Amino acid sequence: MPAMRLFGVGKELGERVVVSNDHFTALAPYWAVWPFELLVIAHRHAGSLTDLEPAEITGLADILRRVTARYDNLFEMSFPYSMGFHQAPTDGAPHLECHLHAHFYPPLLRSATVRKFMVGFEMLAMPQRDLTPETAANRLRDVSEVHYNERTR
Repeated sequence: MPAMRLFGVGKELGERVVVSNDHFTALAPYWAVWPFELLVIAHRHAGSLTDLEPAEITGLADILRRVTARYDNLFEMSFPYSMGFHQAPTDGAPHLECHLHAHFYPPLLRSATVRKFMVGFEMLAMPQRDLTPETAANRLRDVSEVHYNERTR
């Protein structure tokens, strides 16, 4: 997976990978500040969503479903997050430097009721990590991809 190598995630650092398929990988980046922050990266170099092949679109949908199910399953509740894509500008010029990726920024920390708030020192100087990216990725890997509302009890 060339994109994984590009972002410094080889086999030796696989502890930050949460889920992966043939086209995308979701991982906790080493610079993660928010608890359970994830980066979703395309394996093939693509500048934007419109560059994706049909199989890659299906692969992206699969990764997004698997990530969001794991988020909800972590505390067995609808897990809040902010998510957005970074892609090439739409000015008509080629932007080979842009690589399609998405960020998930969830505010929950240790439970459904403990949120992380970045204020003062964290916003203006140095954010404090409440969890290491490796610990967060491990906790997300350990929960099921079957949504808790769909499990038989």
